[in-house]
Amino acid sequence: MEIWKSKFKKNVWLDYLLIIIGTTLMSVAIKCIFDPINLVTGGVSGIAIVVRGLTENIIKGGIPLWLTNIILNVPLFLISIKIKGWHFVKKTAVATVWMSIALYILPEIHLMTEDMVLASIFGGVITGVGIGMVFLARATTGGTDMLAAVIQHYLKHYSIAQILQVLDGAIVILGAFVFGLNKALYAIISIFLVSKISDSLIEGLKFSKLAYIISDKYQEIAQVVMNELKRGATGLKATGMYSKADKKVLFCVVSKKEIVQLKEIVHTIDSEAFLIVSDVREVFGEGFIESNKYTK
Repeated sequence: MEIWKSKFKKNVWLDYLLIIIGTTLMSVAIKCIFDPINLVTGGVSGIAIVVRGLTENIIKGGIPLWLTNIILNVPLFLISIKIKGWHFVKKTAVATVWMSIALYILPEIHLMTEDMVLASIFGGVITGVGIGMVFLARATTGGTDMLAAVIQHYLKHYSIAQILQVLDGAIVILGAFVFGLNKALYAIISIFLVSKISDSLIEGLKFSKLAYIISDKYQEIAQVVMNELKRGATGLKATGMYSKADKKVLFCVVSKKEIVQLKEIVHTIDSEAFLIVSDVREVFGEGFIESNKYTK
């Protein structure tokens, strides 16, 4: 029990480190890339950019991004705690508070203001890496993510992802009205990259290959796979619909690096073997993701 507690504490501290680094990267992208060129990519940070743009003629420099971020998130946190409980929002609270601090203390360095394409691409990449790190820590940055979870609590026939798309889409449209359609189109580039980069960061740590092998020499292939690759293989009963003959289909999951070796093994043993390879996003079990990482 003591060993488990020690491991749990270590993982928790790693989660908070990921949150701090991730939100800092996101803050750099927002304050140094998106804000200077009025690129609204959704979320509370997008609203903050719109608010700053609308108030800069009233208040010198407009209402700061960090202040809008705090003001909008406080009621969302209170509602979420009441509906979902403190356990649901505690890591997100750290992410939101640190993001506001980072937006406050980061210097106003305007990067890539001359090239909208580069700004959209690199802003999206930096944000994607940052938000991917936050997601790896099993947290969010609050804002529309948390609002979507609250709305989904009442509208259960919609998923959080669907609600989030509507919310962020509305914010991008708002940005188009304030800063022009041209800026909104560049923002879509960043949004696409954020989604792809964050997904790749999360799934890349768990990505594997699934192989179906149909061969009369399935026993030889299975033996080499188990001895050389140190991977398991499962024989599935099958029937050829044309020949009506009974077949054995080998079912085998390997890492991305091992798939090349697996292809060579199959081809060497049986050059006429039928091999199907597909991607799998998560594999739980020995040699892949240990299930106890997800029992906390």
